[in-house]
Amino acid sequence: MGWHGYLVVWCGVFGTVALIGSGMSLAGMTRAQRAVRVKGRIERVGEPRHGSSPHDGIAVVVSFQDPSTGQEFTVTNDGERGERISVAWTGREIGVRYPPGRPHAFRFTDDLSEGGRGLGAPAFAVFLVYAGLVVGAAIDRGWPWALLGFFGPWALSGAYHLPGNVRDRNRRLDTLAAMAAVPGRVVAVLKSVRTDDDGHTSTYVVPVITFTTLDGTAVTAYCESGLRDPAGSQGRDVTVHYSPGDPAVLTLDAVAERRSWKRDMAVNAVGLVIVAAAAVVGAVAL
Repeated sequence: MGWHGYLVVWCGVFGTVALIGSGMSLAGMTRAQRAVRVKGRIERVGEPRHGSSPHDGIAVVVSFQDPSTGQEFTVTNDGERGERISVAWTGREIGVRYPPGRPHAFRFTDDLSEGGRGLGAPAFAVFLVYAGLVVGAAIDRGWPWALLGFFGPWALSGAYHLPGNVRDRNRRLDTLAAMAAVPGRVVAVLKSVRTDDDGHTSTYVVPVITFTTLDGTAVTAYCESGLRDPAGSQGRDVTVHYSPGDPAVLTLDAVAERRSWKRDMAVNAVGLVIVAAAAVVGAVAL
């Protein structure tokens, strides 16, 4: 069987996956669609232990209600319980999802709408089919098809999303400008050490800060940037900038983050120009 045959098999297999996945989504039968999604409430926040692993998240006790039975559950985030909780305070609402009838198999999530239709796998399968067709066209008809096939949709997608990205950037800059500043303190430094297959050791360090908002809410949060010498920062006093509307939006260096957002926007714009230019070169060379 020649490479054309392999391409047919490739497209057939992943095309079938895309069709089956899309059909299940339309019928409301995907795991994501069947999952129960409710809002939980943090009832208690644990004290972080200096030197412990940062991968477990901040220890919390969460309560939620199963809508089908009305039963209340009080649980913790011990073990593998979905997304890591990196900012916590008593009374904060977080998402809880679980299979129907199995509230004890809960997972925490920041975004209850994430994966709501279960189209992630079908969309990726469609991408693989498209990539196979572009590669086949490039082999048969020359490299311009690769440029046009890959960079053309990328450029169109970038141009479509650019206005939204600009609005998001402006909202973020407005949020940074409206942040309140309060004193905080580094109460612990979490550390994780990993050794890869080649014997190289890497250390992941995350300071944990606490601060009290202007309305008296005590917040515990991971602080993965903005601190010099994070490994030796335990006990250090810091100034925390946070959004009054959502204390989970915080930074230790609002000026540096403002520069970062402006720089990222410029990089995105330059990247879009380069991608669009590559697509134009491919179209002209056909």
